[in-house]
Parts: sequence; structure tokens; C-alpha cells
Amino acid sequence: MRIGILGTGNMADALATHWARAGHQVVVGGRDLAKARRLADRIGHRTGAGDLRTAAEHAEVALLAVPFGAAAALAGTLRDALAGRTLIDCTNPVGPGFRLLTAHGPSAAEQVAAAAPEALVVKAFNLCHENVWRMDPPVFDGRPLAVPLCTDHPAALALASHLTRDLGCTPLAAGPLGNAALLEATAALFITLWVGQHADAQAVAPPLSHAAGPA
Repeated sequence: MRIGILGTGNMADALATHWARAGHQVVVGGRDLAKARRLADRIGHRTGAGDLRTAAEHAEVALLAVPFGAAAALAGTLRDALAGRTLIDCTNPVGPGFRLLTAHGPSAAEQVAAAAPEALVVKAFNLCHENVWRMDPPVFDGRPLAVPLCTDHPAALALASHLTRDLGCTPLAAGPLGNAALLEATAALFITLWVGQHADAQAVAPPLSHAAGPA
């Protein structure tokens, strides 16, 4: 699969490294071409480098791995290059005090989809710190990490599910892109618990067998 990485930060590094090792054709794109080349060299496995448009035009699947504040604008700038391509948004609109910045409007993923309306947008990979994505694989207590995927496009869901399995994780179809707001709010809550309270967010949810009460 041809994968374009839009961004050169920690999430780009962690996810692209797994996908390059899995044999995908990865191109890292950045505003700073020298930084993109350094990341590509570190990833290895014939990973290419270029500017953001080069990475987008290369992609069957593009990973949008830039700060929330830049994501929609970048998607809009590249809207023609992203048309018809799967675009995975892993951004988190979380501000100071772990505040959800999109609480009174469209989710970050919906803003990206509005900016690039012909892209097949998937919300994914936003619930975990980049160090989790560096694990090989992310398995906890013998159970692979499940990754919720929100999208309106079955073909994009299939591609994102494939890439999720390449991380050693279990893809979890989590409904339409409208549910991205729930994922982003969950990330804000988890960060509040993990960082603000040093609490175990995983302990919030009961096992599936108890989720709906007695049978």
C-alpha cells in the first residue's frame, strides 16, 4: 500500500515506522524538507521524503499527523491531491487544562472532512500516546489494543483496518464520522484522568459481559 505521512512529529514517526516495516511504500511529507528526510532516513525500509503535496499525491492512504490547529487548513490546501484517497485523522483538539476545543462545534475530523470534501476521512489512533504506538505490538495483559475507527466510507474503513492490524492491534468499527466527536471527547477525558488525576482510565469501563446489565 502507498502511504503518505503528512507531518514529521512523534505520531508520524511511531505509526510510519510500523507501516514501513510491514512492507508498505511510505513517503514522509513535511514543510521542512530536511526534517522530512531525517525522519525518512530514521525509519528506513526505503521510506521516501518530500514536501506535503508530494506525500499526499503518493498516497492511497494519507495520515494527517499535524497539530489540531493546522489540520483543517492543511487538508484544505491539499484538497485536490487528497480527493478520492483515504485520509486518517489522528489529531486531538485538546487545549490547556485538557479542555476539548471542539465542544461547541464540529469535531476535528469533521472540520478536516469539510476542508477536503472529496477525501475519505477516518478518525483513528487519537486515544493513545505516541509511545504506545511505538510498542511492537501494543498488547496489554495478553490482549491486543483495540483501535476505534470512525468513517462514512466502507472502502476507507477496510484500508484503515488493514493498517491497524499491521500495528498488531484490533480494528474496531465505531460508526460514522459523526462519532469522531465521541472519540475526541474520550481522548480529552482520558488525558484528564491519566495526566491530571494519575488515574487508571481503563478501570472506568466494566467487562463487556456486564455492560448491558443482566440478560
